[in-house]
Amino acid sequence: MFRKFSISIGLLLLCGLVVSSCASSSNDPRDGVDTSSKKYTSEDAASYEIAQIKKIPDGELVKALWRSKLLLDANPTLASVQNLYSSYETKVVSLYNKAVSQKAWLEALRFYNSLEAVGYGGLASLRMQRSELEVAVRQGVPGLSSSGSSFSSLAGCVKGTVTVYVDKGVKVQGRVGYNDSVLGSGFFIDRAGYIITNHHVIADCVDPEYKGFARLYIYLAEDPDTRVPARIIGYDENVDLALLKTEVDAPYVFTLGSSANLDVGDKVYAIGSPLGLDRTLTSGIISSKDRELFSAGKVFQIDAAVNSGNSGGPLIDSKGDVQAVVFAGVQNYQGLNFAIPVEYLRYELPIFFSKGKRKSVWIGCYGRTKRRAGSGAANEGLSVEYVMPSSPAAKAGISAGDTIVEVAGEPVNSLDDLKADFMGRELGTIVRVKALDQYGKAKTYLVYLDGRPKSPGKEVYAHDVIAESLVPLLGMELSRASSLNRNQYVISRIVRGSIADSSGFSVDDTISVQEVELDPSGDYATIQIYAKKRNSGYLDVVVGYTVPLDNQYYF
Repeated sequence: MFRKFSISIGLLLLCGLVVSSCASSSNDPRDGVDTSSKKYTSEDAASYEIAQIKKIPDGELVKALWRSKLLLDANPTLASVQNLYSSYETKVVSLYNKAVSQKAWLEALRFYNSLEAVGYGGLASLRMQRSELEVAVRQGVPGLSSSGSSFSSLAGCVKGTVTVYVDKGVKVQGRVGYNDSVLGSGFFIDRAGYIITNHHVIADCVDPEYKGFARLYIYLAEDPDTRVPARIIGYDENVDLALLKTEVDAPYVFTLGSSANLDVGDKVYAIGSPLGLDRTLTSGIISSKDRELFSAGKVFQIDAAVNSGNSGGPLIDSKGDVQAVVFAGVQNYQGLNFAIPVEYLRYELPIFFSKGKRKSVWIGCYGRTKRRAGSGAANEGLSVEYVMPSSPAAKAGISAGDTIVEVAGEPVNSLDDLKADFMGRELGTIVRVKALDQYGKAKTYLVYLDGRPKSPGKEVYAHDVIAESLVPLLGMELSRASSLNRNQYVISRIVRGSIADSSGFSVDDTISVQEVELDPSGDYATIQIYAKKRNSGYLDVVVGYTVPLDNQYYF
């Protein structure tokens, strides 16, 4: 069934400002006032936006600063807008000073970066500059501020691993009680007892919807009979990493390497507790460096033997340096296993240590790496295929067809580049994004990094019309084909590499969207389409798709 659509007050106001025929005048006596001659001005629009900005909670002052800056750029001569922006600029500077005084370095860096993005004139007079804050952010962070143990042999590394055990009590099946538990692996990154593992291993301990019993323990490699209590310091569900703490002196501390030094064919070693068999070391090679297995970014494919229980263990090189974190294997397929690059862990650790739960950011777009025509694998930026209405990107002015080439002064050659940049930034930060329009003209946009929803596709479907929302869901943009049949469309654009592209759809194919149904879990949608495809000789076909509502192309 199709959903009902509504027009926001802001859009209604815009219609009144720009197109007088956007809505008919009402002389209904129930209104009490004849508004047929009402004329809206730019001052009216600015006043409306000022009222909306003032409703932003005090805990989101950076967002208010961003919105007021966008308004100021559009209305530079209005005194009311100038005063509003100045007030929020002063408030954010005050928050910065408070964060520096409290040594809340991550917050101070977020405020500094945001003030820099909006062009704050007093940046040079602030107590600490960005380079100093970036150093301070790493101070005291386990794995980043201390060195690992001296490497002597691969066998010596094993004692730095642990078995992670989540006790979930007793599960009753068929009137018989069974011990219910989760087993995983982990490894020490600091002498004080800090351990890395996967989020999915300890998920029940932090999931607010899980109502059962869950207690977290670890077993040391050298003492597999003693259950040691552990606690969760921080975690990120999207990147599937977690930081634990136990009150023991680590017998061996791993050094975090740089997976940029790895290449396909390089030998690696996995250490963990497959099926609870602790101190297990297996070897293999890097099979691929760019598998798109989850939304956070690309991961490694490895052929080292990995089984249930290996999740969270280290993937190391011949020098013992951690290059990745093992997180998945495909059951019943030997040698098809995966690991999370250590760079992701480096981005996450300061937030895990200082704030606990990490929430990923986005600006409300969908897109793919743009490849230079006729150049093979050469990249030239990130092509924006879709922008969700009312998202930070939409408010900033980014449009479908733009190509993002720079974020905060750093070049963006691909979707991976942008995701890596965003992974190193906190929720609630303002950044400058440089993009080229379809004619190659460069423009800089001021964008706010908002919280990434659990199901971006669900948000898209809720905020946009069906003709546009199918761009990220299926990879096809639609145009209305009939004024009589509201379900009939013509395909006006196909996203290269999308479901629509691989299914053989073409521009100008006529389709009718029969049904769109979202799974209650928000994980996927089922879409049924009646189509006449040119590639099929215009034969009538009905096709159904089950599409995920989250993938790596949302940003």
